Amino acid sequence: MKRPDAQYLRAVGLVVRREFLAQVRTKAYRIGLLITALGIVAAAVIYALVHKEGPRTVDIAVTGPLAAVAAQLPETGKAAGLEVRVHADLSDEQARQEVSKGAADVALVGSGAGAYTAVVAKSLDETVSAVLTSVVRTVALNQALSAVGADKTAVLGAVSKATVAVQTLQPVDPHHDERVRMSWVVLILLVMSVISFGVYVAIGVVEEKSSRVVELLLATIRPLQLMWGKVLGIGAAALLQVVVLGAVGSVAGSFAGLITFSWTEAGILLAALAWFILGYLLYSLLYAAAGSLVSRQEEVQGATAPLLLVIMASYFVGITVISEPDNTLGKVLTWIPPLSAFVMPIRIAAGVARPGEIAGSLLLMVLACGLVAMVAAKIYARSILHTGSRITWREAVRAR
Repeated sequence: MKRPDAQYLRAVGLVVRREFLAQVRTKAYRIGLLITALGIVAAAVIYALVHKEGPRTVDIAVTGPLAAVAAQLPETGKAAGLEVRVHADLSDEQARQEVSKGAADVALVGSGAGAYTAVVAKSLDETVSAVLTSVVRTVALNQALSAVGADKTAVLGAVSKATVAVQTLQPVDPHHDERVRMSWVVLILLVMSVISFGVYVAIGVVEEKSSRVVELLLATIRPLQLMWGKVLGIGAAALLQVVVLGAVGSVAGSFAGLITFSWTEAGILLAALAWFILGYLLYSLLYAAAGSLVSRQEEVQGATAPLLLVIMASYFVGITVISEPDNTLGKVLTWIPPLSAFVMPIRIAAGVARPGEIAGSLLLMVLACGLVAMVAAKIYARSILHTGSRITWREAVRAR
């Protein structure tokens, strides 16, 4: 009993090795992996440059009579996260010319009776507008207090003490933004990998059928050995790509400040890998079965269209779950394979998946993979040697 089992696994292993090497040795695989990795690094660098830390610099031209306003702009701007550079003691015309020449972002000129005009090239930034409004109101208040002989220091001190404290009823996740970014990365990486490598499985099956190579292979090994070898071999190449891109993305994201790499992020990546393996296994078996239904490359798209629809539906559902990972839809789809293959990693990344949900969903996904494996094996074994007209899914399942 042990010897046949060992021979069976050895045959599968040989096919796995052949398929893996056939994938990773192609220029398309290596160049595609390199370009994608460089794209991830470039995106992280661009993000870091655009969102670099430090206050945003704003140049404000102020006319001579508004010296009190000019004096308070830098400090008020700093509180709002701006570095305000004041071009002071200008005439109205000079201030406007500063904006026209691009030397200043905004010019503040007095319109009389405590009124002011902000001159801009196109539009006024909301933060800059808030800073200008705060300063001119503070100056107006100081002038009014001086006019009535009030103690400005005491009044302004009392005003500054009037604050509103924020109390949240639910704990605030300091890593929320990082979790959202991780959710997007996980979803896109899973969908792209499952689709691309699932299609490779189907195309590989059809190529062997159309070239009659499958007949030579089946003279020495069984159909199921060939199917499992192809699925696992291409899957190993897919897993290698996911691991490499995940590692590159983690390092690049950490340097760019997109994520703070920790055990939490490592756990998210490991969970994504686990669900990728299950998701790929489920869909690739169906792609192998779909490839066995047709005899020509032109028919692959039609045979695999139902699978693509399910995957894309999972993608759009995943987008919804990212925006609100703990909603009813996300909780329900957690228990429905194959949608859970894309939904559950997102909920894990968001930190809302409970241990019971993870274990239960994982068990259901494993059972679904087992059921799909039996159905795919039945279809593959009965259709792999069929040539000529295309077999429909219904005919393949009902065939005896």
